[in-house]
Amino acid sequence: MTTLNLRLPIEGMSCASCVSRVEKALSAQRGVRSASVNLASNSAELTLDQGTATTELVAAVNKAGYQCPVERVELVIGGMSCASCTGRVEKVLGRLPGVLSASVNLAAGRAWVELLAGSQDSTALIAAVEKAGFSAEAADAESRGEPDDGREREQYALKRSLMMAAVLTLPVFILEMGSHFVPGMHHWVETTLGQSLNWQLQFVLTTLVLFGPGGLFLKKGLPALLRGAPEMNSLVALGGLAAWGYSTLATFAGHWLPTGSRQVYFEATAVIVTLILLGRYLEARAKGRTGEAIKKLLSLQAPTARVERDGHTEDLPLERVKVKDRVRVRPGERIPVDGTVVDGVSWVDESMLTGEPEPVEKGEGDEVTGGTVNNKGSLLVEVTQVGKQTRLAQIIRMVEQAQGAKLPIQALVDKVTGVFVPVVMGLATLTFVLWWWLGPAPALSFALVNGVAVLIIACPCAMGLATPTSIMVGTGRAAELGVLFRKGEALQALRGAKVIAFDKTGTLTEGKPELTDLQVGEGFDKDTVLAHIAAVEQRSEHPIAEALVAAAQERNLNLPGVSEFDTVTGMGVSAMVDGVRVNVGADRYLRSLEMDLAVFADTAGRLASEGKTPLYVAIGGKPAAILAVADKVKAGTPEAIAALHRQGFKVAMITGDNKGTASAIAARLGIDAVEAEVMPDGKVEALAHLRRQHGAVAFVGDGINDAPALAAADVGLAIGTGTDIAIEAADVVLMRGDLRAVPQALALSRATLSNIRQNLFWAFAYNVCLIPVAAGVLYPAFGLLLSPMLAAGAMALSSVFVVTNALRLKRFRPAGQDAE
Repeated sequence: MTTLNLRLPIEGMSCASCVSRVEKALSAQRGVRSASVNLASNSAELTLDQGTATTELVAAVNKAGYQCPVERVELVIGGMSCASCTGRVEKVLGRLPGVLSASVNLAAGRAWVELLAGSQDSTALIAAVEKAGFSAEAADAESRGEPDDGREREQYALKRSLMMAAVLTLPVFILEMGSHFVPGMHHWVETTLGQSLNWQLQFVLTTLVLFGPGGLFLKKGLPALLRGAPEMNSLVALGGLAAWGYSTLATFAGHWLPTGSRQVYFEATAVIVTLILLGRYLEARAKGRTGEAIKKLLSLQAPTARVERDGHTEDLPLERVKVKDRVRVRPGERIPVDGTVVDGVSWVDESMLTGEPEPVEKGEGDEVTGGTVNNKGSLLVEVTQVGKQTRLAQIIRMVEQAQGAKLPIQALVDKVTGVFVPVVMGLATLTFVLWWWLGPAPALSFALVNGVAVLIIACPCAMGLATPTSIMVGTGRAAELGVLFRKGEALQALRGAKVIAFDKTGTLTEGKPELTDLQVGEGFDKDTVLAHIAAVEQRSEHPIAEALVAAAQERNLNLPGVSEFDTVTGMGVSAMVDGVRVNVGADRYLRSLEMDLAVFADTAGRLASEGKTPLYVAIGGKPAAILAVADKVKAGTPEAIAALHRQGFKVAMITGDNKGTASAIAARLGIDAVEAEVMPDGKVEALAHLRRQHGAVAFVGDGINDAPALAAADVGLAIGTGTDIAIEAADVVLMRGDLRAVPQALALSRATLSNIRQNLFWAFAYNVCLIPVAAGVLYPAFGLLLSPMLAAGAMALSSVFVVTNALRLKRFRPAGQDAE
């Protein structure tokens, strides 16, 4: 068996025992002949059997407790025309050593390759693609606009070919079909040109069409056929050449054909090429519109920035702007960089990020984002992020990755299209043989016409475009609405969610609690107790702590000194204040300290019924006070929950509040299920409980402690105003804090999946219904045959239909979320 060598980069090894463990794990894998791990180079040199899956080797290393660094390469692919092409490109890329996965998007004309760091460079990937018969080039941040230029060139070339083919085809069509439908024309052609000259003229014009504009199909289709990987162009090439070859034979050596079979089909060949070129042109124009979301995002990037350096101001290209530079932004200008305002006050239009039309006030210390618009005042901004690290660049990257994703539903399409073209060629051959053997006279003519019709009509273009075009348009429209799908797969996963679970603080609520109630026990002074509470809580970073400290500051209380501060995670805090132990926390915390809270029972019940969170204070080992903080519910929360109910979802809340408070809030908001008194590390288990009860769970959160739950949920939705850690763990990012974006994301997911199903139904139903018709099954009963010209027109229109149907998603409106 053929073997190959692979260098596997490994991270996390620190000693000889690590080396031994990794070698043992790799050597145990099927297909590994030898494994030698080098600690100094942090890599393993492997000898493998041909075809050994790299993903299994990486999984073995991960299972052993180490990591294989992975990188992602993006390629722009040219020359793909159908689903068979994408499958071919994925296959050749996937065979390369070190490649973990390859995903090719026909609509975007791009390939995303995940591979071991350093195992292959883009040159090797490009060479593999070109060897398979396609063009390829590396895509980078600087060349993001080039694919649009390439599409424009493609449209221009197709338009030119279409015009040329149409001009040459029209006389052929008139000479042949006019003789059948225009009274007296057949006689006029016979008396002026004669049959021989008529056919010879059609031969010349059709040959120019087939080998001129139609050469596009021959150049790609015939080599693919010779490689044993036939695709859409192969079907067109075979069908066109068959009709042209038969007609040429009838024209110049008709005596070799059976009696009655001397007929020509030049018009079919010419019209087939012209109609398919028309379909390609219309498809290319429609596909160009699927990427408009990326174009809009790219157009938001300002080309230059007005930089103040050493007392001088100059306009510099963005690539020359550095972190810590200071940029002046005048009224009406687009902010060119991410940064912090160091001088000036203005109102900034952030609708490109949040979808909210109202400008936001910005002043000293506030962060601004590149691509937003400065409305009124002049701002001086200190640069914090440049290049690929800017928020806009990250958004563009997220949208591109989501648009290139393959949904699980695509697996069925890939399986079918992988064998589709060879099966069609077999059916065309079978059709030809059966008609020649069993058909009426002239049997050979019938066999040729029906065989060519099967080849032409059974194009897998529509199947290849059905899913990626919908994903591109759907995720692009989502980005315009402030919903970023970090993973395109989340589109389908969201569709399957049964319950939507929300974190409470900072998600359902503003995350800015305020002190609303403070009742002290007998023998305690309210101001003294509050000063002790604030003294302890100023050491904490919890939002509730900030509210308590703010309340003390409002009363101008002097805070005593604190020592021995300690946090009990999810329970409360304690410290020594003026030599006395102070404990502040939830009821479960003080009960764990064996304190009797019965004196505050009535007040606790009242507070909980009002949806407030009661906290208790102990000073010197005695219950001293009960207090309540209330966190204002976000303005759009009730409307969002109502919209989710209309869409048929159950809504759940996960909170650390006690059950009484949580139930009161849930009742007020119409929430169906509550997971209360959940510790920060218990949210994952709470999700598992909801999943067992209701099914697939989507979780919405914003904080650092939400990251595990966002990752563990079937779909994680992070509030974009939250922490970076939460956003990185999520599948979907909501760019604004308004929860009405959640039902919008879910509605758009449903609309996109519905659109994909419509496209797939059309693509498959079209082929299932029309291939038998093209083969002639209706002829015995109804005398009907499908002309190859009509087959070409139907095939061209099928792809245009799929792309046009996907473009309907551009009209998706949040107000119509229940409609689709």
